[in-house]
Amino acid sequence: MRNFDLTPLYRASVGFDRLADVVDRAMSADVSAPTYPPYNIEKTGDDTYRISIAVAGFAADDLSVEIRDGAVIVSAQRAEEDESRNYLHRGIATRAFERKFTLADHVRVDGASHVDGMLHIDLVREIPEALKPRRIEIAKSASKVEKLDA
Repeated sequence: MRNFDLTPLYRASVGFDRLADVVDRAMSADVSAPTYPPYNIEKTGDDTYRISIAVAGFAADDLSVEIRDGAVIVSAQRAEEDESRNYLHRGIATRAFERKFTLADHVRVDGASHVDGMLHIDLVREIPEALKPRRIEIAKSASKVEKLDA
């Protein structure tokens, strides 16, 4: 795997340290990262997204979704097992987990739902008015420009 030196980015810019951290984290991610539970990330609109996590066997009360340090953290703790059950084969995993999804700037969680063994987390990107493109009116006479300078 290649290593990228992000020093020039730090030297020539201000405020991109979070972006550099995300790139660094992505480049150094362990290939053997856990794959449980399986999940999908989909774009549902121009500025809307959905994270869907397969959480079969977990009740809504067993799941926790929180936002911390610019990330959505999903965790699950299974309630106590019924010891009277005698499994011949146990293929449905219901072990505890924690999944972290880093959010881009101006992305917020719009809601979460637990339906048919799937946890859906809806996200929306809301760009502040100050960052949206604006059209600047061009003055048609010199007198209007003088008023602006005064």
